Amino acid sequence: MAWNEPGGNRNENDPWGTGGGNRGGKDQGPPDLDEALRKGLDKLNKLLGGKGKKSGPGGSSGGGGGSSSGGFGAILAVAAILFLGYVIFQSFYTVDEQERAVVLRFGEYHSTAEPGLRFKVPLIDNVTKVRVTSVRTAQSQGQMLTEDENLVSVDLQVQYRVDSAQAYVLNVRDSNEALAYATDSALRHEVGSSSLDQVLTEGRAELAVRVEQRLQRFLEDYGTGLRIVRVNVESTQPPEAVQEAFREVQRAREDEQRVKEEAETYRNKVVPEARGRAQRLIEEAMAYKQQVVERARGETARFNELLTVYRDAPEVTRDRMYIGALEKVLSNTTKVLVDTESSDNMMFLPLDRIVNREAGAGSAGNSGSGSESGSSDNTIGSLTDQVINEIRSRQNTSTRTGR
Repeated sequence: MAWNEPGGNRNENDPWGTGGGNRGGKDQGPPDLDEALRKGLDKLNKLLGGKGKKSGPGGSSGGGGGSSSGGFGAILAVAAILFLGYVIFQSFYTVDEQERAVVLRFGEYHSTAEPGLRFKVPLIDNVTKVRVTSVRTAQSQGQMLTEDENLVSVDLQVQYRVDSAQAYVLNVRDSNEALAYATDSALRHEVGSSSLDQVLTEGRAELAVRVEQRLQRFLEDYGTGLRIVRVNVESTQPPEAVQEAFREVQRAREDEQRVKEEAETYRNKVVPEARGRAQRLIEEAMAYKQQVVERARGETARFNELLTVYRDAPEVTRDRMYIGALEKVLSNTTKVLVDTESSDNMMFLPLDRIVNREAGAGSAGNSGSGSESGSSDNTIGSLTDQVINEIRSRQNTSTRTGR
């Protein structure tokens, strides 16, 4: 039978307790929220060890005061459990490998925690985590005057990291802002100590090094706990109004550098060649010197030997030397003019014809034997004899004519 079957019969399955046995047969509807809350608190009080609500013979509670005190105790117990859980949760914290934790106790520095699971006193310790391994970047740019009173725009990039977590948290209110001010100060100091040409051209790398060194000294003096990793000068350029003129100057410098490199290339080509030619001339001179010296030594030795022979037979040696000189002279000429003592006439000897005739006769007679050097020596000897005989015959003829 259904619990809500009509007829007013007693039904034990009525969830609202509207059966005739519980409520005297009267349907009073579902219980209100206060009654449901009291039941829930009573059960919770029993779980926590308290005394539950006692019912009298008529189904009424044993006393309203006991139920109220039991509900308040349950609320306090729940609040205590929640508070204890919160305290336990706040007592532990984790420090990452890339971090360091600065612990303040009652607002005063206590310690710096290393990576791992750490404990702190809740509501007393204050923990600030700082990333110390990551490299951070800061930008700085502005217009400033150089040493020669020219205006230049400089863009600078600073790479840095946290070197001391304690100094980073406690010494300066805002370390990043202090870094920006220090960077601007160091950059203006170094640019103001350099000329415009140095800042715009080859001095940019040196400028970055000087700014890095000065900026690190500033940060150490301020106690910011920051360490500079690198300073990069990204761009240096004159103001917009005069950029075209500076570009012209830059192109002129590039042309100058190009011409210098071409001249250096030409010098590297010419100088080795000149040195090679000089070395060749030196070696030729040394060879010629050696040749002259050796020839002089040979002539000296030959003269000494000839002197010994001349001392033994002066006339024979003199005639032989004379004949040898004639052979040497006549072998290099084709015509000879001889001056006679008896008359004013000059004798002409056509040596070229005589040589050709003798050479033809010698080649015809020695076609089967002998060498060219032997034929030449015979020809010269024969020619010498003919010249001598011709001179003697003409001298004799002139003598007879004179008589």
